[in-house]
Amino acid sequence: MSNVSSPQGPPRADRTGEQAGDRTAWRIAVISDAVAERNGVGAYYSDLAEHLRDHVAAVAVLGPGGDGSLGSVALPLPGDSTQKLSLPNLVTVRRRLLDLRPHAIVVPTPGPWGLLGARMAGSLGAALVVGFHTHYERLADLYWSTTLGMIPRSYMRMANRFLFDRGAVVLANSHAMADAARDLGAASVDLMGTPIPRSFIDPAPLPLPDGVSRVLFAGRLAPEKNVQAVVDAARALPDIAFTIVGDGPMRASLEDQAHALPNLTLPGWLPRSHLPALLDATDVLVLPSHVESLGTIALEALARGRNVLVSAQCGITEWPMLDRALFRIGDGETVAHALARVASLDPTIRRRKAALGADGAREMNAWAIQGWLNVLAAHATPDATPDTTDA
Repeated sequence: MSNVSSPQGPPRADRTGEQAGDRTAWRIAVISDAVAERNGVGAYYSDLAEHLRDHVAAVAVLGPGGDGSLGSVALPLPGDSTQKLSLPNLVTVRRRLLDLRPHAIVVPTPGPWGLLGARMAGSLGAALVVGFHTHYERLADLYWSTTLGMIPRSYMRMANRFLFDRGAVVLANSHAMADAARDLGAASVDLMGTPIPRSFIDPAPLPLPDGVSRVLFAGRLAPEKNVQAVVDAARALPDIAFTIVGDGPMRASLEDQAHALPNLTLPGWLPRSHLPALLDATDVLVLPSHVESLGTIALEALARGRNVLVSAQCGITEWPMLDRALFRIGDGETVAHALARVASLDPTIRRRKAALGADGAREMNAWAIQGWLNVLAAHATPDATPDTTDA
């Protein structure tokens, strides 16, 4: 992250935080349009807050879901009725921020909550840190035709530029996303690691069995995830049990296909707290996405010592500490062929990959937390009290 040009490993300890003051005095607010349990962005900041609370005075995550007093109107998201576009309650959110008096406000989404967070950062004199996790302009191409897509693409471009112009720094979770942020006008861009909840790290991973008999996909059931390729693999590999967990616009179609596939189970959306046990009962996690800035579920599967098969479009492949543990779907290769290839390997090789993945995930977690502390040290001012007179 701060002062790190490539994700080779955890940053070395420095005295940046000490130069900025006592970091235990920092008060941090995260203002996000993402619901914590519903997607990777929401999960990211829920996990980050869990870890940062060990190092700072206060962390508040404000967004839709949870505390109903913070939100107002919720509308179906265009192109995906399984998700809601929530509007913040301006009075309540403003009051919470005035009470917190944050030294830094983190905004990871360009929706109404994120834009409000950016405005409040300016009013409060707090440092604005922008998280760039999703290339929404690319997603618009998957959900809308060229003509209709002009509206959401134009909005996302303007909203991102509004945030980037005001942010002290823009943090991206891959080099590709960092390049996209620069293309959109971000002047100061850095890499951020991804924290992992303790529930995925603390229990020792279970050993892998000799064979591959259980495959999992977990994520949004949406076109960008290429989840249809997982169904096709279940059809081609009847001796392997497949589980697809999640919700999204493709759910009805996938459930219709599952009726004819006795080896395919779709339990729907599950609380994130169920995932560690679900991963422990899995041999291979597959993520064949067309668009994937990182792939949080892949990182969590590595932490649980599982084999992970991903597409080249997943940003997790850019991190050497993690890529060494991944299996990749080759160019022109189907998910079924890639799974059969992985299953044919000597179990010793698969177990070695699993051990590398568990180590790499823990390394990433430490790198991410220290990196965020370095960013706060560089941009927040814990010795000063934010100005709330004009907020």
